[in-house]
Amino acid sequence: MRDFPTSPREMFASLWRNRSLVIALTKREVIGRYRGSFLGLFWSFFNPLFMLAVYTFVFSVVFKARWGTGAESKAEFALILFIGLIVFNLFADCAIRSPGLILSNVNYVKKVIFPLEILPFVTLASAFFHTAISLVVWVLAYTIFIGPPHATIVYFPFVVMPLAFFVLGMLWTMSALGVYFRDLSQIVGLLTTVMMFVSPIFYPVDAVPKSYQVFIYLNPLMPAIAQMRNVMFFGINPDWSLLIAYWGAMLCIAWFGFFWFQKTRKGFADVL
Repeated sequence: MRDFPTSPREMFASLWRNRSLVIALTKREVIGRYRGSFLGLFWSFFNPLFMLAVYTFVFSVVFKARWGTGAESKAEFALILFIGLIVFNLFADCAIRSPGLILSNVNYVKKVIFPLEILPFVTLASAFFHTAISLVVWVLAYTIFIGPPHATIVYFPFVVMPLAFFVLGMLWTMSALGVYFRDLSQIVGLLTTVMMFVSPIFYPVDAVPKSYQVFIYLNPLMPAIAQMRNVMFFGINPDWSLLIAYWGAMLCIAWFGFFWFQKTRKGFADVL
């Protein structure tokens, strides 16, 4: 039976070798999601705006939540909240689809020459497309309600890339497990909902009791949310020591997922 390379270098080399295929599949993925709908890609704008309006009303109007930054307006609260949602939606979009990623592409499993390991790249790139649209919406809203964004927004790629590595590791791990354990999709759906409320999306970390804050800091989404709010809304430079540690940890998670995927993919065809 064929052995598939598992080295960290191969993780990136495969993306480079198959970059044209990844781009083509990503385009098909994005367009196919809205094919047949009347508004088409405009749903990419409307969905985050609608959810933002709902969450802002519930938390800032009904629960009267505040971020502790002074006399903040509902617009400022919404912008801070939106940053957390951008991070979470990138994670959730990939997490929910991860257990069925191979199951929904059985035709590729049967093709010996198809590089199955690139499918998580396609899923992540599709999610990044919607993240980019949400980011454009956020910048426009910030410009309208507050003014030109802080120059520190240029650090956005450095903050979001570790999260991308984490998502890739999750995609490789969960997509392989999903082939053998069909109940995984139900479990992941439940855990994704839990992650939304245990991540500092609707509240600052300081609002959590001290005895529970350690669990918030163990959340892999927490550094991305906190650092992204700093560079996008508050105009604060990233915490480089934290960011470097975050990069290292998330790269290890990505490589573990890739290693697991490459080792278990030999049995995909037999199970499917």
